Amino acid sequence: MPIYRYITIEPDGSEGEEFEVEQSITSEPLKFHPENNKPVKRIYDKLNINVEYTAGKEKSLSDISRIKKAGFTVLEKDKLTGNYYRK
Repeated sequence: MPIYRYITIEPDGSEGEEFEVEQSITSEPLKFHPENNKPVKRIYDKLNINVEYTAGKEKSLSDISRIKKAGFTVLEKDKLTGNYYRK
């Protein structure tokens, strides 16, 4: 389940304690702090998208010729016997 960040709203309108809650995506956002019952608002962070490893990058990194060129031995499993042999 995702973890959402919230911050309490103090009586003077300033922001107070920040806390995290594990909630289902389908759950309604909290309106009050679960322990002290102060009003809260959800904090939205930037998305955490890792663009360093994409499907194309993964495919190129797992290319057999590149792996062999790096000095590794590539083995393949025989489906019938379960034994491995050099590819």
